[in-house]
Amino acid sequence: MNVVVWNEYRHEKENPAVKEVYPEGIHETLATFLREDGMNVKTVTLDEPEHGLTDELLQETDVLVWWGHKAHEEVKDDIAEKVKQRVLDGMGLVVLHSGHFSKVFKKLMGTGCDLKWREADERERLWVVDPTHPITEGIGEYIELEKEEMYGEHFDIPTPDELIFISWFEGGEVFRSGATFKRGRGKIFYFRPGHETYPTYHNEDIKQVIKNGVRWAKNKNTPTHVYGNHKPIENLDK
Repeated sequence: MNVVVWNEYRHEKENPAVKEVYPEGIHETLATFLREDGMNVKTVTLDEPEHGLTDELLQETDVLVWWGHKAHEEVKDDIAEKVKQRVLDGMGLVVLHSGHFSKVFKKLMGTGCDLKWREADERERLWVVDPTHPITEGIGEYIELEKEEMYGEHFDIPTPDELIFISWFEGGEVFRSGATFKRGRGKIFYFRPGHETYPTYHNEDIKQVIKNGVRWAKNKNTPTHVYGNHKPIENLDK
C-alpha cells in the first residue's frame, strides 16, 4: 500500500512552539505511525518542485494524506486539478484539519468549505456516531482531547455520504469532525483534529483513526467504467 503524506511544512520552520511539538514536521509524525502500521509511506512538501506531487508519484499513490493551513493559495491550480483528477480516477484522499480550505478539497466538494473557528485551548470531545464503520475500529464511544482549536458549524460542505464523528467543544459549539465522500472512483475522508500547536497527532486514538481512514480510502480494485458512445453488448440486428 503506497501512501503519500503532503504537508506545507511552514509552521514548523517559522514557529518554535510548533517545531517543539513536531520537530521533524507534521508530515514525518504522520508518516512514522503509518509506517509502523506496515504502509509504504513517502512525504512531500509545498516548497518542492511541483509541490512534490509529480505525475509519476501520483500514479503510484494509493492514498494521499493532506495537511495545509497558511499557504493554500500557494498551491498551483494545475497541481490541485491534477490531484483532483487522480481522486476521480481512484486515488484515496485523507484531508486533515485545516486542509478543509485547500484547493484540492474545495474543488472536490464544490462548495466554500468555510466554518467558525477559535483558538482558546478548549477541550474537544469527538463522539463516534457510526460505531459500525471501519474508520472507528478500535475506538471507544468518544475521543477526548484536552486542548484543541475549535471548529464550529455551519461547515459549508455537501451532505456527507457518511458521518463518522461529531465534536463538542468546551465553548459550546459542535462540528461534523469526521465525514466521508465518494467522488468518481475515489474515496475521501475528512478528519478535523490537528491544530499545529497541539500534540494531537501523538494521541493514540487519533493515530488509530487516521490509520483506519487511510486503509478505508484505498481503492479495492473496483471496476473502471467506460463512458461515451458505446457499441451494444447484445446483437441488435433484427
